[in-house]
Parts: sequence; C-alpha cells; structure tokens
Amino acid sequence: MIGDGPLVQVAQRAVDLERAAAFYAQLLGVPVAATFDPPGLAFLVLGETRLLLERGAPSALLYFAVDDLDARVDRLRASGVTIVTEPHTIFEHADATLGPAGTEERMAFLTDSEGNTVALVEHRQSGARDGA
Repeated sequence: MIGDGPLVQVAQRAVDLERAAAFYAQLLGVPVAATFDPPGLAFLVLGETRLLLERGAPSALLYFAVDDLDARVDRLRASGVTIVTEPHTIFEHADATLGPAGTEERMAFLTDSEGNTVALVEHRQSGARDGA
C-alpha cells in the first residue's frame, strides 16, 4: 500500500558526480555507499532512505534534519558554502501534526556544489535561544 512505508529514495541533480558525492558526504556526514559511472549514479544512505545523485535527474529541493542549525551553518559558511537564507524560525508546533509539539521549526537554505538549493531543518524547544 502506498503511503504506509518510509520514503525509499529521492534523486538530486548532479552535474559533476564526483564533486556532488563529496559535497553531500561532507554535508550529511555519511559515506558514499555506491557509485555507478557510467551511467552517472552515486548513492548515500540516510536511515531508511537513499539519496541518489544522478547526472540526468532534475533539481529537487531537499530538506535535511540537523541538531544545531546555527553551528552547522557557521561550519558550512567557513568551508565556502553559499548560505542563501540565514537560520530563522518558520513555524511553531503547538501540536504534533507536522512536527514535535512544543518546538520551533527553524530552517536555513544553502546552495550545493551543483547549484541546487538545499534546506537544513532544526526542531528546537519553543522559547529556547542561543546560550539559554
């Protein structure tokens, strides 16, 4: 039945497969699980979901969970990654419909090595602030 299982795979455009694989391995902190070139495919495994980097794929907007959004953005910026939108709160979850109840959903957007936009998402206890 569709909709009752985990997301198996999502594909992202990779102009330069080797460069994209290195970028996402560093971004996500996981190794490249397999590369098939030709035809131009690289896989990274994220829990139950595979990230497929593919030369022929269209660009996708991917959202990745992180524990400390501000620190991650600082590290990425220091390594030369372009931050498109700084970390900010987009929503507060009063209930658990779309995220953990009692949390702020914070996001930042960056540009990957292939020119795709990527989002980083943090759920932080509502009212929690840096240094608190």
